[in-house]
Amino acid sequence: MSSVIGDVDANIEKVKQIISNELMSDTDVLVLPEVWTVGWSCSHFQESAQDLKDSSVISFLSDIAKNHNINIIGGSFITKDREKFYNTCPVLDRLGNLVAIYNKNHLYSYYGCDEGKYITVGEDLKMVNLDGVNYGLSICYDIRFPEVYRAYAKAGADVLVNCAAWGAKKPVPWEMMTKSRAIENQCFMAALTQSGYIENGEYNLGESRVIDYNGNELVSIMSGEGIASSVIDIDSMYEFRAKAPILNDIKDNYEVKVLCVK
Repeated sequence: MSSVIGDVDANIEKVKQIISNELMSDTDVLVLPEVWTVGWSCSHFQESAQDLKDSSVISFLSDIAKNHNINIIGGSFITKDREKFYNTCPVLDRLGNLVAIYNKNHLYSYYGCDEGKYITVGEDLKMVNLDGVNYGLSICYDIRFPEVYRAYAKAGADVLVNCAAWGAKKPVPWEMMTKSRAIENQCFMAALTQSGYIENGEYNLGESRVIDYNGNELVSIMSGEGIASSVIDIDSMYEFRAKAPILNDIKDNYEVKVLCVK
């Protein structure tokens, strides 16, 4: 989706409309992009922040979960805890219960962006079990840190999720890194990013994919707005892992010895 900058209510209505028009009735998990509530505009983050205990965003997602009997990985929105602000991914179960939150662990503050000026960095990785499937959560810039996804794989992840608002000028890193994280950890990957115009001449990439454990795209949206739906076969992933148990060959420690030749 292409978020309306700084307008939480308008973006809630946009998500509601997309879901009404395109959500398949047998969907198990719905995943939204990063900061869909406000768009990628760091200067609007704090003014849009909500307390998790009294959040219109959580209330909206809870209603969607209950009405459609689906689990929701809610992209992210800006939350406030006392004097700190976080870029937060909420996860809700089919009953509309908030079962987990993940605060973005790496904040992007380059090329004119200053997320770290407005947001506090998260401290913990979060893996959540939905209907027996383990989902490792991450947000946008986290994708550049393979240690995150290796930690999820070692903890038993089945699906890696990255909810993003990725810039249009960086299509190759987005495609390569999301596919690499799936391949190197023998996991499925749901990687989605906002689309459309942001502000100040900047655009979101809008390329969203579900990727299998071999790096193959199962479904994609390359532009515009909408829902891409895919079936993931967890059994086939475990059969593949049994044939090629690469994860078993990971060493606990990789020590680098520097050799100096004169």
